[in-house]
Amino acid sequence: MDETEKPVRVPPQMSVYADRHNVTHLVQCVFVFQMLVSDLLIHQPDDPISFLMDELQRISVDVPRVLLFGPPAVGKNTVAKRLSAELRAVLVTADTLLLDQSEPSSQTEQVLQRLKEMDCIHRGWVLVGFPQTRLQALSLQQLGVLPEHVVLLEAPDDVLLQRFQGRQVDHLTGDVYHQTFIRPDDDVIANRLEEGRGLSEEQRLAKLQCFHREVTGLSSAYQHVLKVINGDQPHADVYQQVLAFVQTCRRSITPRILLLGPPGSGKSHQAQLLSNKYKLVDVCCGCLLRSVAADGSTVGEQIQPYLESGHPVPDSLVLQVLQERLSQMDCSCRGWILHGFPSELQQAKNLQESQYQPNRVFFLEVTDEVCLERITLRATDPISGQRFHAVAQPAPNSEVQDRLQTRPEDRTPAVEHSLEQYWNHSAALQSVYPDAVHIDADQDPHSVFEALESKLTAD
Repeated sequence: MDETEKPVRVPPQMSVYADRHNVTHLVQCVFVFQMLVSDLLIHQPDDPISFLMDELQRISVDVPRVLLFGPPAVGKNTVAKRLSAELRAVLVTADTLLLDQSEPSSQTEQVLQRLKEMDCIHRGWVLVGFPQTRLQALSLQQLGVLPEHVVLLEAPDDVLLQRFQGRQVDHLTGDVYHQTFIRPDDDVIANRLEEGRGLSEEQRLAKLQCFHREVTGLSSAYQHVLKVINGDQPHADVYQQVLAFVQTCRRSITPRILLLGPPGSGKSHQAQLLSNKYKLVDVCCGCLLRSVAADGSTVGEQIQPYLESGHPVPDSLVLQVLQERLSQMDCSCRGWILHGFPSELQQAKNLQESQYQPNRVFFLEVTDEVCLERITLRATDPISGQRFHAVAQPAPNSEVQDRLQTRPEDRTPAVEHSLEQYWNHSAALQSVYPDAVHIDADQDPHSVFEALESKLTAD
């Protein structure tokens, strides 16, 4: 694999040091330092230390890094232009980079080079028109281009087709307006507007279909920093919602959260809720191992036999996979929530020694009876894949009920064994994390989440 295709990783010591000295934001600009080293080699100053210090003083890392995308005619270019002016950031568009005239393989490199230029580093950037696919988004992320805020503008297809028809252009500035959606306040501008060069009906539908094919994958690539905004509103309302989202700030200390608790305590569900709200990376150890086992890598081939046999994966392999994942740029910049590991004393000690220590640890407390009820009464529909629960979420009809299947690990003997194993190691885990917060998980998920959230945001 080419070096440029490898995920960007941050040394583990950097995150720990950054938290301790309140310089976490520097971790988010690793590529800035790479560029400084390049400048050092190019200029070869007599006093390299002073040179680097001067360069760092001129560079502000607390700058906007915004990505807007959406279907054609939704108004993203107009919003992006206004937003860049408001934030005094550099507007970077696919049109200005002439990406349509380049080979797909070089488009990502063009965007990367533009965002590494000094004006983008000093002032920040608003990127629109690229990426257009999940693959392009992942390529940018692997190269260290990580927007702080991503906005998806949405509108119904019939509204978008109407906007195509009412498009108007200011031939002096290139600004795009619309007969009803966006009108200029200045009568002079309004009088010189010309009808925009239109696409055929077939071309319009093709553009919309292309967007619909890619939007799910593109959204998933940015799910931790994504805000979906309804573009079928007055332009001023759309813009204010985008601006309000972009002006939200990240916390000064990047959360590294560990959720512990018996099986059935709700760790996975709470991790998902925290991830969705705070844009953290949800790292489920079991899911991560299955993913690596399926990717065909050397480590995956070593893990696969253990998963097939049902035997535990050796700690050395688990830690190798975890360190690989937690070192990637999204975890270092956004923070993470780990659950499913550690489950016993030595694993916890190994995690602490790996320099990927959590800075927030929560024990979800719940009785065995509640855990048994939550797990043993759930079953899965083999046709739809949907999971139901006899009490909390029963099957919608008898036909679905009759075909539900219970996983072997969800049966009473297996759950009782898992609970016994957890309690055998619980006291040892608490000794490793004496400052952990204990949360009563024997309540509705929303109340548990509120309790977690209050402790997470507390000083």
